[in-house]
Amino acid sequence: MKKSGILNRHLAGALAELGHGDGVLICDVGMPIPPGPRVVDLAFRAGVPSFAEVLDGLLDELVVEGATAAEETAGANPEAARLLTARIPGLELVPHERLKALTSSARLVVRTGEARPYANVLLRCGVFF
Repeated sequence: MKKSGILNRHLAGALAELGHGDGVLICDVGMPIPPGPRVVDLAFRAGVPSFAEVLDGLLDELVVEGATAAEETAGANPEAARLLTARIPGLELVPHERLKALTSSARLVVRTGEARPYANVLLRCGVFF
């Protein structure tokens, strides 16, 4: 058994299958999940695991070359906005409806237990070399 890193076998396996340019949506419990991508639902109860915990864990595991979030995040969820801008340099902001449209191209959706609005981000995978 692994003793560090991501222990959830579904998430660890899904991350291992990602390639350059693949999209990973990290979302709150209210984000509509499009049909098609693999979904790893980590939600245990409201707030568990938090958006911050999942984001930090995935940023430790992935090479990210870009990310997109909703521009409404700053007004509706300032804590998530601060977290995203601090952790992801060059974060692209788009209207929430555009973000929802972009999620249809995600290869993986990771649903957190976050129950506050706009705790969502679409990561674009990079390469480590």
